[in-house]
Amino acid sequence: MTAQPENGVSRVRSASPTSIALRHLVRSRVALASLAILLFFILLAVLAGVVAPQDPYLTSVTEGLLPPSRTHLMGTDLLGRDVLSRVIYGARVSMMIGFLSVGVSALVGVLWGVTAGYIGGRVDDIMMRIIDMLMAFPGLLLAMTIVALLGPGIRNVMIAVGIGGIASFARLVRGSVLSAKQEMYVDAARCVGVKDQRIVLRHILPNCLAPVLVLASMSYGWALLSSAGLSFIGLGAQPPTPEWGAMLNDGRALLWDAPWTAIFPGLSILVVVLATNLLGDALRDALDPRLRI
Repeated sequence: MTAQPENGVSRVRSASPTSIALRHLVRSRVALASLAILLFFILLAVLAGVVAPQDPYLTSVTEGLLPPSRTHLMGTDLLGRDVLSRVIYGARVSMMIGFLSVGVSALVGVLWGVTAGYIGGRVDDIMMRIIDMLMAFPGLLLAMTIVALLGPGIRNVMIAVGIGGIASFARLVRGSVLSAKQEMYVDAARCVGVKDQRIVLRHILPNCLAPVLVLASMSYGWALLSSAGLSFIGLGAQPPTPEWGAMLNDGRALLWDAPWTAIFPGLSILVVVLATNLLGDALRDALDPRLRI
């Protein structure tokens, strides 16, 4: 809070909740480090065609399974392809799958939760029973079932992982909407004739954005792990597409002879998922006043 004298009268200006949360987030070294790591991998994905030293699809029988060296910083795989280049291009594929999957989950889940929570009654009961059915299946198992029905491929993996995350967003948003629609400002808006659509968009949804943002950041790690797991068992990205989970599967049989073929894509998954989870924890602490120190 800051006070500024004006005409002999002190005017008190209080900081907005958003600015308070941002200041709290900036002071967190863990959050800044996690954000820097994620931005680094995002830049790698966007600039893959510029920063990758070689063509990730270029094979060379004479250069198969070369250890890390100056020419190949992360070595080569069984077909002589540069592992570093494939890891960089794999960032583009893996992170795109994660972002789009979480986008599908958040979009459908938020719409579902808002509709169920605001309308209430029998509509709410029916919609939430459907969500309960989705939650009865483990997320990865549900994604595997959907991909098995749709067929392997990156697009189907994004759809499957996205559907697997809808239930979490729907339940979270529904709870927030049930709480928000009982507030007096919602009753006041109804009394002056404000339409339901405007009440939802201008008064209720803004109160749901903070928990949705936290859940989205935490769900991204799960989405990336799930897509990598599906690719690892052959249901995701198909050869020769460079994708971290598929690269792990390719290097699985070479762990003793050429461990670098599996170590580097595995480390990439580990670092990105860990950074995402740490950033999600920091966002939760920053956006929840009860957790601020």
